[in-house]
Amino acid sequence: MEPAPVRFGIVLLPNFTLTALSGFIDTLRLASDVGDKSRPERCTWQIVGENLRPVRASCGVQMSPWTTFDGAVDYQYIVVVGGLLHSGSETTEATLEYLRRAASSGASLVGICTGAFALARAGLVDKQQICISWFHYEDFLERFPFIPTNLVVTDSFFVADGNLITCSGGAASIDVAAATLRRHIAPEVVSKALRILQVADPGARSDQQPFPPSVTSQFSPKIRRAIALMEQHLSSPLGLDELAARVDASPRQLERLFTAETSLTPASYARLVRVRVAVWLLRRSRKSISDVAEVCGFTDVSHLGRELKRVVGITPKECRDMDARKLPEALRTLLEGRDLARLNSPVMDTLDLPQPTSTEPLRDA
Repeated sequence: MEPAPVRFGIVLLPNFTLTALSGFIDTLRLASDVGDKSRPERCTWQIVGENLRPVRASCGVQMSPWTTFDGAVDYQYIVVVGGLLHSGSETTEATLEYLRRAASSGASLVGICTGAFALARAGLVDKQQICISWFHYEDFLERFPFIPTNLVVTDSFFVADGNLITCSGGAASIDVAAATLRRHIAPEVVSKALRILQVADPGARSDQQPFPPSVTSQFSPKIRRAIALMEQHLSSPLGLDELAARVDASPRQLERLFTAETSLTPASYARLVRVRVAVWLLRRSRKSISDVAEVCGFTDVSHLGRELKRVVGITPKECRDMDARKLPEALRTLLEGRDLARLNSPVMDTLDLPQPTSTEPLRDA
C-alpha cells in the first residue's frame, strides 16, 4: 500500500520572490510525479491565504491563493515564502495567527527567504537555529533583538532544527524541498527530480551561502567561510578557537591560511571586516554613529573613529558627509566590497596588531 501523500500548505507574503516559490514547487512536482504526467501523487500542495485576492511577487507577477486559512486542510508542512523587506505591507496579524495555529497543531514550519522573519514575528522561533541570508542579517538582528545571535546562521543555505526549517532564499528553496522530501520519499526519486531540474544534488556541492562582498573567490573555502562568520558575528566576535572549529581547522592552521592568503592575521582581517560594515552603514543608513559603533563591535565612538582614521584617513562624520566624488580610494574599496586584503600595505601594517589569545574575541583594544 502506497503511503499517503505529504501535504504542503504554501503562504505567500507580499513581494515574495518568484524564484524561491517556483524552485520549491517544481521540486515537489517532479518528485511527486509518477510516469511523467505531472500529477501530485507522492505529495500535494496548496497556496493558502487570508483571502483569495492576488499576492504580488517582487517581480510584479501576481498569484491568487487557492483557498483561505479557514478552508485549509491539515498540512504537514506550512511553507512561508518571503521576499522584499522594505516595500509593501507587513505580514498581517491573521497570517501570523494562522502560523501559530499550524505550529500548535504539530505542523512543521518552513521559512523561505524572508519568510523566516514572519516566523520570528509570530513568536515561533524559540531555541532553534534559524537561517538568514547574510544580506538580511543586520535587518534581522535589528527587528528581533531578543533572538540570540548564536542562533542566527548565515553561512549555510538552509537549517533544519526540530520542526523549524529555514533557508536563505533564491535557489536554496530547491535544497529545502529536496531535504524535506527525503524524510518521506525514496532518495533516488528526489535525486531524479533534481537531475530533471538540472540542479546539482545538495550533497554533491558546497552547502554554504554565496559569500558576502568582502570575500573573493580567490580565497580557499575555509577562509571564505571564516570571513562569512566574521560578518555574522560583528557585535560579538568569535574567538580564534571557535572560529577555527566552525571551519573545520585548527587555530594554527587557520592562522597560517590567513597569513598565506591575505597577509593578515585572523584578528586583523576581522577588524577590517568590522570597519567595512561600519563604512557601509555610515554611508547608506540613518543609524547614529554610536549605533554603528555598537553594531560593528567597537567599544565606543572613539574606538570606531581611531580605526576608521587608521584605515581610510577620515573620521566617521567625514565618512558620512563627504561628497561621493571625493571619497578616498581605500573607502571606495570598502564600500564596493572589493578584496580587503588589497588595501595599501601601510594600512595593513598599522592594523596588524598582536594576536589575542585563542579564546579571546577577535577584536582589538
